[in-house]
Amino acid sequence: MATRIDRAQVVVAALRLLNEVGLEGLTLRRIAKELDVQAPALYWHFKNKQELLDEMATEMFRRMDAALCAVDRSGWQVFMADAAHVLRDAVLGYRDGAKVFSGTRFRGTDYAGPVDGLMATLVEAGFPLPNAARAWFTVQCFTMGHVIEQQSVYPFPGGERDPYYDEAQRAQRLEGHPLTADAGQVFFSDLDAGFEAGLRAVIAGIEATLLPAPPALPAE
Repeated sequence: MATRIDRAQVVVAALRLLNEVGLEGLTLRRIAKELDVQAPALYWHFKNKQELLDEMATEMFRRMDAALCAVDRSGWQVFMADAAHVLRDAVLGYRDGAKVFSGTRFRGTDYAGPVDGLMATLVEAGFPLPNAARAWFTVQCFTMGHVIEQQSVYPFPGGERDPYYDEAQRAQRLEGHPLTADAGQVFFSDLDAGFEAGLRAVIAGIEATLLPAPPALPAE
């Protein structure tokens, strides 16, 4: 008797396999083998790999829901920084997680509740809605870009550093280009510290450019 599967089973298997084979190696045929079904059974649920990636990204966001809802909302700067950390930690948990998450189209409307919460918190802090949307999108893009770079240095979650980024070898390759070599130390040596510094810069820029100044007090 043929094994019957649903969309959720396919997505769970795909996210599990992602850590093993990476985005490039993740194929519908490979997932079908993992689920012990024929590949055409998957095409009943997903027309192509992009549709599957869209659903995978949606599921990744669903799994962040509780953590996003628990973020400290006492001040918008802390709120945005904490939300960025939730996003970063979540995608770092998957090999190529940021590449899967970026540029995909969320399926359904499950994501709308957390996004409503993000927008409401920023609007309550004084951001007009268009500015609130731009602010969060900027933080999200910075976070995803940084994670993509981090996952090139550390391809496997919790794994070893890619030998290509060995500091001594890199310095040797760049002999005669000391500024580039030194800049690389900043880029790739402490990625956690780099994320924190960049996030502070992004949030400061948001405050300077997207948060309207409070209305002036009337003259006495």
